[in-house]
Amino acid sequence: MDAKERIYVIDDDDAVRDSLTVQLEAAGYEVTGFASAVGFLEVAQSTSPGCVLSDVQMPDMDGMELQKRLSDMQLHFPVVIMTGHADVALAVRAMKAGAVDFLTKPMRDQDLLDAVTAAIQIDKERRQEAGQIAQLRERYASLTSRERQVATLVASGLMNKQVANELSISEVTVKTHRARAMRKLSAKSVAMLARMVDFLNIQR
Repeated sequence: MDAKERIYVIDDDDAVRDSLTVQLEAAGYEVTGFASAVGFLEVAQSTSPGCVLSDVQMPDMDGMELQKRLSDMQLHFPVVIMTGHADVALAVRAMKAGAVDFLTKPMRDQDLLDAVTAAIQIDKERRQEAGQIAQLRERYASLTSRERQVATLVASGLMNKQVANELSISEVTVKTHRARAMRKLSAKSVAMLARMVDFLNIQR
């Protein structure tokens, strides 16, 4: 387990919050507790893999509003919602709003651990994907203007000769720019180049 994985436990019931903290720390997680969602938002920053474990009914701001605020603040913590009352409609609302899981208190130890493990895995995968996107954008930024033009046209399905005609350059020049663009983007094939261009939403 990564020592930096952190769970933010948000519950206005001190006894519940302390109990969850002890339980999760015993499982090897770093845990920070908050008595309110407002208090958590004042210091929240997603600098390391983790998740939020929040009660749904709290004063000032409930767990559902917390989910919305996190989204508005571009803080992409996976959220596990807890409630002391089994409520199917509320569970559906929470899941539709993006909650990873919905747990009814008192929770079985394994259910709790399964929920936070799944949430943290989701966060890790999101971070990995975000890193890959950032690298791709950085590589694309290294292309010259002409390399970008050629890459976009090749990715759209045009042959080298067609690209040459469209840009009024020689076919040999097209091949040179295409090779450089693919090398800079680490695209092993034209199909991969096309996927990259499509992913970056580059328009002709």
